[in-house]
Amino acid sequence: MSRTRLSARVIFSMGVALSALSTQSAFAQDADAAPAAEEAESGEIIVTARRRDENLIDVPISVSALSGDALQNQGAIDITSLQDKTPNLTLQIARGSNSTLIAFIRGVGQQDPLWGFEPGVGLYVDDVYVARPQGAVLDIFDVERVEILRGPQGTLYGRNTIGGAIKYVTKRLGNEFEGKVRAAYGSYDQIDLIGQVTVPLGDNFSIGGAIARYWRDGYGRNLTTGVDQYDKDVIAGRISAEFAPSEDVFFRLAADKTVDKSNPRHGTRLVGNLGLPAFAPTDSVYDTRAGIGDDNKVETQGISLTGSIAINDTLTFKTISAYRDGHTETLIDFDNTPGPVLDIPARYDDSQFTQELQLLYEGDRLQGVFGLYYLDARASGAFDTVLGALNTTTLTSGTVKTKSYAAFADVNFDITEQLKISAGLRYTKDDKTGTVFRRNYTGIRSPEFGNSAAIPGLIRTDYTNSRSFDEFTPRVSLSYEPTEDLNLYASYGKGFKSGGFDMRGDAIFTPTTVDGYAPETVDAYEVGMKGAFLDRTLFLNIAGYYSDYKDQQVTIQVPNVVTGGIASFVDNAGKGEIYGLELEARIVPTPSFSVSASLGYTHADYKEFLTFIGGGTTPVDVADQRVFQNTPKWNANVSATWSGDLAGGRVEVTPSISMRSDYNMFEIPNPILDQDGYALVDTSASWTTADERFKLGVHLRNLFDTRYRVGGYNFPGALFGNSIIGYYGPPRTATLTAEYRF
Repeated sequence: MSRTRLSARVIFSMGVALSALSTQSAFAQDADAAPAAEEAESGEIIVTARRRDENLIDVPISVSALSGDALQNQGAIDITSLQDKTPNLTLQIARGSNSTLIAFIRGVGQQDPLWGFEPGVGLYVDDVYVARPQGAVLDIFDVERVEILRGPQGTLYGRNTIGGAIKYVTKRLGNEFEGKVRAAYGSYDQIDLIGQVTVPLGDNFSIGGAIARYWRDGYGRNLTTGVDQYDKDVIAGRISAEFAPSEDVFFRLAADKTVDKSNPRHGTRLVGNLGLPAFAPTDSVYDTRAGIGDDNKVETQGISLTGSIAINDTLTFKTISAYRDGHTETLIDFDNTPGPVLDIPARYDDSQFTQELQLLYEGDRLQGVFGLYYLDARASGAFDTVLGALNTTTLTSGTVKTKSYAAFADVNFDITEQLKISAGLRYTKDDKTGTVFRRNYTGIRSPEFGNSAAIPGLIRTDYTNSRSFDEFTPRVSLSYEPTEDLNLYASYGKGFKSGGFDMRGDAIFTPTTVDGYAPETVDAYEVGMKGAFLDRTLFLNIAGYYSDYKDQQVTIQVPNVVTGGIASFVDNAGKGEIYGLELEARIVPTPSFSVSASLGYTHADYKEFLTFIGGGTTPVDVADQRVFQNTPKWNANVSATWSGDLAGGRVEVTPSISMRSDYNMFEIPNPILDQDGYALVDTSASWTTADERFKLGVHLRNLFDTRYRVGGYNFPGALFGNSIIGYYGPPRTATLTAEYRF
């Protein structure tokens, strides 16, 4: 038996035994013996969804909040685990990537991570907007909580939060010396090492840092080169300094860096081609025969300065300054064979500077935030499209420069103690300049990617163009709170995602690509209820929503046998109708037992889908042939937590099941690629000493070893090697963790 399988079985057996002990102990536990649990389950969950501290029940927005400790206790490996716990959320690692994030909320998002394209779900780290998806698969360490804001957040967060926003909130240092070390060992020789420390230097100044190192063998193998597939090799760190000379003044300087050297994920073939062994599907979905190589590196880093100054009892001034940059070197083997049938070597570079100024007002009946925002960003890159059968390569390269300006205000007025109205407005102006170059070469790879002997051919695209986009995005909500623990609300908000330029655009095949594409918008309506019932033993959030989605930006890539390459279109193709329901419930009958559940329903339907594909120079409406991608109609999660005393400490166990119905990988349905509904069963158990200094945990994920696709590519036809390939979520894993706090 291999060491990997042995370690998994040993940890699995330990987890089952610990779970059984925990379950027996929990039911024997006296309800009054855990005051800390009572405080944790009080329902006073504080979020900053409206840029100020508020009780979650009082916020007229559909928000989910998960603490970093809770995510670690349940064995969450990174923020993609949030999709198993949050209604109508899809978070996945991008196809062919290890650390690029794909995000959809309520059917709205962006799958294409190419430079110049912007996500439809905004990601914020301590209120700093992260413009690019590369390196955005954040690991769960040094985090206080994660907030998921569903629906457009166009007033307060503005920039491209047309589907929603994800806020990653790190922990403040405080003014006490403390730290912790955490280690994990698990299946596939997984090793995680994490350390955090806070060091006060005087009464009002502290420094601190956190570092994390992640190793893991691959779930599969590259049968051509012999290296691991779906492995992990990441180092990440953060360092910060906090200065608080008084209760009214706070400044924080923070820096972070992540380096990911994991091997590229090449996917697996789903269909064969001409009966050739090299083109046949592999026995394991995690194996590949890709021959393009195994070099892959993603580096992201940033620095930020945030400050808060209380001017008086009602006014507070805040400033958020940040700079971030990233570099990616990657390889994508579209054909998954040893030869260069359809290979894509690529690199991306990006940088951004942002500055935000806020003025917060906190009065007896009026609260509000007023702000200015500025972004200066540059995204560039290059890739080759190699067609080995024709001995040709098409080089694509380019740059998008963006300057964005915004002014916003959001106020809340208490009409009465029970009736409140909130309104906001944001004005955004984006100036964009795009440069795109495409050229054919004879030979395998272009000079840009190492083949100096390649013979230059036809220039297909060569332009620089500029466009400006601007939009007002209003928001209004009405809340009625008949009691302190019940909030009934209705809201309207508008979302806006800027237009841009297609970095793959082929000016010969589609001459209009030089004009770029227009913005997309969403008008969203929501009614909801948030409340605590039965003496605060039942917490219930319910929301129903309707969205009118206009001018949706859709990226379509199709094989083009005429030009011997891949034709790309970014069309403002879609006009859609989306409506659905979200439910989150938490039942806490005793301090030692709780149940959490969530349910999401999304009905997404295109009312218009205009495209030039198959239509020559006249756009054709194919709405009846298109579907929303990455949007299951149903998703649900149920988990239960038992806790109790054991061996001088406290034991806790949390089994859970998450379910997702069928969903499509792209707008064009494909029964080979599209994923059927599936369920994932996890369980975690932990034991903590009475002084809470030491914790031992076991985390079992995907217990039934379910295989499910999270991405794919579709390039059928002999010229492209009939390349239909899929990427898969993790198999069954078991992890043992140990943590010590000091």
